[in-house]
This record gives sequence, C-alpha cells and structure tokens, in this order.
Amino acid sequence: MVGPKKIVVTGIGATTPLAGTAPESWKALLAGESGTRSFQHEWVAQYEIPVTFAAEALVRPEEVMERVEVRRHDPASQFALIAAREAWADAGVVDFDPDRLLVDWATGIGGVWTLLNAWDTLRERGPRRVLPMTVPMIMPNGPAAAISMSLNARAGARTVVSACASSTESLANAYDHLQQGLADIVITGGSESCIHPITVAAFANMQALSKRNDDPARASRPYDRDRDGFVMGEGAAALVLETEEHAKARGAKIYAEVAGAGITSDSYHITAPDPEGLGATRATKLALEQAGLQTSDIAHVNAHATSTGVGDIAEYHALRAIFGDHLSEVPVSATKASTGHLLGGTGALEAIFTVLALHERLAPPTINLENQDPEIDLDVVTSPRQLPAGDLAAVSNSFGFGGHNAVVAFKTV
Repeated sequence: MVGPKKIVVTGIGATTPLAGTAPESWKALLAGESGTRSFQHEWVAQYEIPVTFAAEALVRPEEVMERVEVRRHDPASQFALIAAREAWADAGVVDFDPDRLLVDWATGIGGVWTLLNAWDTLRERGPRRVLPMTVPMIMPNGPAAAISMSLNARAGARTVVSACASSTESLANAYDHLQQGLADIVITGGSESCIHPITVAAFANMQALSKRNDDPARASRPYDRDRDGFVMGEGAAALVLETEEHAKARGAKIYAEVAGAGITSDSYHITAPDPEGLGATRATKLALEQAGLQTSDIAHVNAHATSTGVGDIAEYHALRAIFGDHLSEVPVSATKASTGHLLGGTGALEAIFTVLALHERLAPPTINLENQDPEIDLDVVTSPRQLPAGDLAAVSNSFGFGGHNAVVAFKTV
C-alpha cells in the first residue's frame, strides 16, 4: 500500500496590519510592533461608534493594484489577490499545468463593504446606479474565483466559510486535495475586509471587542489578566502547497512540511466556545494523529488566543488536556497581540508565522502581556525565542463562531 504523500510549503504571501508582504510582516512581528491604530474615518463620529480603533491593513490595495482592478473587486478579493500573487511569485513556479493547479481559499464574512455600499447607493440614488458587478463582488467565493482567474488555476476554486477557523480549514482541505491527487499545486489561504461601522458596532455590542480607545496599540493582550476583548483586523495570507516529489522535481525551496490537520465542531453555542475546550482538544488530537506526532514532538504552538475572557481560558484547557505536564515545555505565541484578529484570514496568517518559526527556528513574541492570568499557566513567548536544533514540529490553532475548530500541524524539513 502506498503511504501518504509528503506535503510541503513552497511559497508564502501576506498583506497585514503590520506590513504589505509576508517577510515584512514577519520582521515587524519579531520586532514587537503593533498593527492596531486609531480610526481616521468620518463615520466613527458620525455614527458614534463605541470602539475607535482596529488593525487595518497597513498597505492599501489601491497602492499596489491597478485602479480598474480595484474597482472590479471587493476589498476582501483585493487583499486575496495581493497575497496570492506574492505567494505564487515566492514559490517560483514557471511551468505548470493549469488543470493541475487548485485554489482552496477562505473568508469569514465576504464582500460586506460591497453589499452595504450597494444598499446605500440604492437608497440614496436609486436602482439604476447599483453596480452591475455587485453580486460577483459580494459572493464569498469571489476571492477564490479572482485568484483562479489571475493565476490560471483550473483544477478548482473552492471556498470555506467557517468564521475564524476558515483559512485553517482551507489549509486542511488543500492538504487533503493534494493527498487525493486532485492537483499538483494548491494555493490556499484566506482574506477578510469587514472593518465597517456595522460590524464594529455589532461586535462591540456583543462585548467581544476591546474598548481601550485611549491605548489601541496595547489593546490586544492575550492571556493578560486585564484583557477585555479582541481587536478587529483585516488583510490576507496565502501559502503555496505541493507534494514534496513535485517540489523537488522543479527545484523549489521548501519552508516546512504540512504534516496533518484536524477539524471538529463544538455543538455548544453560536459565539462562545465549549468552556472546557473539548472540540479544540479533539481537533488537535486528530491533527497529531494524521501527522504521526506525539505531544512530546511539539516544540511550539501558535495559539488562537484572541484576547477574550472566555476564549483564551477555553483554549488553555484544551492545551492542558492535550499536552499535560509537557505543556510547560512548549513555548506558546499569541500573535494576534500584534496583528489583531483577521477573522477568516487569521488562520492562514498564523500558519505562515508557524511555518517561519520552524524554518528560522525562532518563536515570535506575544506583546502586551503585562500581568499573565494566573488561571492560564502557559510558557508564553514575550520576546523572540530560539527553538532547539533537530527535527521540530509545531501546531497552529483556529476557532470560530459556530463552534468551528481547526488545527494544523507542521514539521521542519
């Protein structure tokens, strides 16, 4: 019987609140920078929005895309194209069969800006002024379709929508699709752009957002005793995956191996996680089993760690259930402290950070941790930390509204 194929990462790309590319975002992360800033929008005062900051993408799409292309795509698709093109260029693919190139993409919400702008146009200017491209621009599969057409991917353009677990789930799907032989190369990741008055107001009224309006850069503080909610973020992250055999045949550089993934659901509550992290625990076990890893093999965790009271503690319970006494030896990074929460794009971005942590053997820091919650007994990385030599493995966690849990495991190569 033929065993599972070895799936590797050969390209990365990102546009984030920290920087306009993946390497620059990684550099800013290691430097302990924050991508959270006060809004410079008239609508904050106009609508009396209670939260006046977010982690908006540092480089705006109109700075790097042609004007006509910006006009034809919702911001979620704009960010997706920027990240996917960077990852594709980084992978250095020259000759490929379009029928063997697949897109596995994700978003949590989709084209919310296009939808709400169209509604404003309809009310204020009438139906004839609504853009003909409105429907394609609001479709959740719009980013996947845009990437497929831009890069000539004809093996499929698939879309996952599972809230904040979306792009980790898309990565798991990409792994499966390569194992199944549906493609030679997969472009996977996620994008989000929904920092809008309605979503900010709604999340704030849910008591989910931090309200540190006077100190936005320090608002996202995972595991801190004084954490008061997450910070909305936006942007996109993309990874190019292929079988090791295919990558080596074309002489590609390899960042890391995608070793396995696990997906479960809580069936508990629409917004709150299972307080004991039972679904997250099962997802991690599935990822480790598929990867052929023991808990003692894990040298690093990039945690979901949104900086909410219930979310951080539930994830801690899951980590404790998985790792037991070994947990004290596992350095944990909570990178949303720097990037904010990219919702449907966050898993892919944190997957890139996990891949780079293994590739460079350097765990990134968690900023803003001043008084660690005594109920969360983790070894949290607060300054860049060297990882040991030898074969290493790491996991990246993502959990979303609706009880979605997705965990992916990586190995060094």
